[in-house]
Amino acid sequence: MRILIALIIGIAIGAIGLWVYSTREGRDTLAKTGQQIETATKSARDAIQEKVSTMNLRPQDIKDELARSGQVVRRSVEKTGKTLADATADARITAAIKTKLVADRELSALSVSVSTTGGVVTLSGQVPNMEQIGRAMVLAMDVEGVREVVSTLQVKAPAK
Repeated sequence: MRILIALIIGIAIGAIGLWVYSTREGRDTLAKTGQQIETATKSARDAIQEKVSTMNLRPQDIKDELARSGQVVRRSVEKTGKTLADATADARITAAIKTKLVADRELSALSVSVSTTGGVVTLSGQVPNMEQIGRAMVLAMDVEGVREVVSTLQVKAPAK
């Protein structure tokens, strides 16, 4: 029964999409929306790249720090003075970071574990390259309430 309902909904969405795309106005709207999405994506990517550079999370920085201490740690200066005694705040932080990981096309939320204690976030798991470690740390640092991010993420090339 669920499959039938899902099939009907899928057909309806497809028909609406075909109808919208077949009209000139629909194509123009679709193109405009695509351009807006592309602009927003470029802007977000540029902002993340700038933060990666500012926070010394470039691949070579991460490699050097991993070689030196086995983990990558960054503290948020503006948030260091705050303490989070509430366990629900830690759960909210973890959920917000996981949501950002799920939404990010370049990171796999399934391969990155997130835990939060007192505003200190620990990222663990495996990623395919050093850039992804920096990207995950930037996403985590951008969450309200995060005081520090510790990464023990390991680089492991994807299986062929």
